[in-house]
Amino acid sequence: MNRLAWLLFVLCSFLWGIPYFLIKIAIEDLSPVLVVAGRTAVAAVVLLPFALMRGTLGALRGRMRVVALLSAVHIVGPFLLITYGEQHITSSLTGILIAIEPVVIALLLSRTEPITPVRLTGLFIGFAGVVVLVGVDLSGDRWGLLGAAMVLLAAISYAVATMIVQRHAADLPPDSLTVGTTVITTLVLLPVALFHLPAEPVGADSWGALAVLGVFCTAIALLAFYKLIALAGSNRAGLITYVNPVVAVLLGVALLHEPIGRGTLAGFALVVAGCWFATRPVVRRTEEKVLELAR
Repeated sequence: MNRLAWLLFVLCSFLWGIPYFLIKIAIEDLSPVLVVAGRTAVAAVVLLPFALMRGTLGALRGRMRVVALLSAVHIVGPFLLITYGEQHITSSLTGILIAIEPVVIALLLSRTEPITPVRLTGLFIGFAGVVVLVGVDLSGDRWGLLGAAMVLLAAISYAVATMIVQRHAADLPPDSLTVGTTVITTLVLLPVALFHLPAEPVGADSWGALAVLGVFCTAIALLAFYKLIALAGSNRAGLITYVNPVVAVLLGVALLHEPIGRGTLAGFALVVAGCWFATRPVVRRTEEKVLELAR
């Protein structure tokens, strides 16, 4: 990856490591569907004038099917799943479970990048890490298991969305693509959110968390992520989930006083190790022959 790609990688890793902490604060006073609709509405309002000034919205003509599909699998589905899931599990565990995304991407890429014994080992290790996490943190907790399942489904949805961007939308300007997906999401969820308005006064912390989620963790983060996919590909872009959990865990433990034990750390280590092995580059046979001749 070039320097710009690395900068975008670091930015995305941080901006998508803090949402789980902010979501936990926002849902104290706001319903999950209102949080998702609110953050996408804020992102759309922030980015729409910028896209209009640049004149990039015209790039969406004839591509709205892809944009609508992407809004469903990259925003509506996973945002709702994560936000509802965090009603039952900690923000730290949410961030860790999302780290399974690179494994899903590796499976989706299996046709073009065959699963080697090393990658297969990584898939097993990553799955073992998820089992450890769910078993240690959620033993006997039905609602906790449901929350974890929601987050894992969100990770799968994120992986599918990353592939869609690379294959069908990498040529679209990031600002127009982000505006398109956030506007569609807002239009879909706002009618539902209006039926889930808070009955009690909302604290400043919740409104502040929603604002940061919209501006930084949605608008800026999606801009950076779509550009990163165009520069580095879906496989490498998905590796931001190596860093996300670290940010999520540190914030959850330090600011929300969420518990974290040896079992959680062990499960996290297995997930990261599994993702690392599962996403190792495949050495083509022609490359191997060149190496042999060079020897």
